[in-house]
Order: sequence, then C-alpha cells, then structure tokens
Amino acid sequence: MQLILDTGNLKEIQELSTILDIDGVTTNPTIVAKEKKNFVDLIKEIGEIIGDETPIHAQVISTSYEDIIEEATFISGLRENIYVKIPVTHDGLRAIKELKNKGIKITATAIFTAHQGFLAAKAGADYVAPYVNRLDNISADGVGTVKDLIQIIDRYGLSTKVLAASFKNTQQVIELMKAGVHSVTVPYDIAKAMMDHPLTDWSVDKFIQDWEAVYGVGTNTKG
Repeated sequence: MQLILDTGNLKEIQELSTILDIDGVTTNPTIVAKEKKNFVDLIKEIGEIIGDETPIHAQVISTSYEDIIEEATFISGLRENIYVKIPVTHDGLRAIKELKNKGIKITATAIFTAHQGFLAAKAGADYVAPYVNRLDNISADGVGTVKDLIQIIDRYGLSTKVLAASFKNTQQVIELMKAGVHSVTVPYDIAKAMMDHPLTDWSVDKFIQDWEAVYGVGTNTKG
C-alpha cells in the first residue's frame, strides 16, 4: 500500500519525508493557495525535497474540456514524475480519456460514488481519489463507498489504484487498509497521529527511569 502526503507545506513535507517512507505528495488548489506561493515554484520546491523518483499529484482548476487539456498538458511538463489531478465532471472524464491517449499520467479526483471511480478508471485514470470524510459529512458512508470501489477495481482487474483521500481520523485509514486500499493520502495531522501514542511515550520514559535507577542518570548501554 502506498502512503502519500496530502499537503503543500514544505516544512511538513521535509519533516515527514525524513521520518517516513512516503510514496508521493498530493496537492489541490486549496492546498496550494494556502501556501501563498507561485504554483510552479511550489511544485519545484516540493520536488527538491522528495526527489525526482517520488511523484507529485497536482490539480487543474479549469472546468471546460479544452481548457483542462491545455492546463493538464502544462502541468505534466513541470517534471517527469507528475500526475495531473482532474475532477470527474463530464468534461473531466472526457479529458481523462484524451490525456491518457497522449501518455499523460492522471489522478481522477473529487469522487463521491463508486460509479464515478469506475468510470474514471475505465477512461484511463492511473489513480482514482474518493473523498472519505466529505462523504461522512453528508451522512453517507465514506469508508463503505471506498470499499465498494476497491472491490470493483480488483474484481475486474483494472490497473487503476484507489487513492483514498479526505480523512478526519486514523480509524478511517485503518479500516481502508484492512479492506486492501491501494493507496492513501493523508494530511500532516493524520500522519502524525498514525505515528504517535501516549503509551509509547510513557513506555520509553519508564524504560529510562528503570535503567537510571540502577545505572545512573545520563548513562546508556555503551557505558
């Protein structure tokens, strides 16, 4: 399973990529705007942190077919390992089909039903990104919808990966991991929450207390 960071903040990416074995970074217009940096510059700076081998997912803001094609072509030329994120509107699906024929790597996004994910996969998307918590926020079943999409993709042998997005808590992530999700993209706070547990800190402190009670403060196993 791939673990991808959902952030455009350079400090967050630097910190987490140093600790974790990450498989990419996803951005969207909201994430980019939050950083108040030039889009092209930000993509370049993210790439300098994670390296050329690690992919970046960057999204178009155009809505018409012709404009999506033009913008996606521009984004795809920013670096070698980049996936263009395209929402699954009618024009978006049409553009995904055309861009895939041109060899451009695509992540279909803003997916709220398994039907939409399947259609994007059929159109040629390399990743399909359903929104988990946004579905929960409208009293739908975000985890359940993604599970359905995973099952459909796997059952019919499609090469597309399900990239689950929009998480509120780590339990949503673990439920999809158990269901065999192909990849998840998580924001900084969720990534940190996946690593941290108060009992881990307590255990480390207890180990040190017990050691120092016998061997003295400041000593370690080397002497």
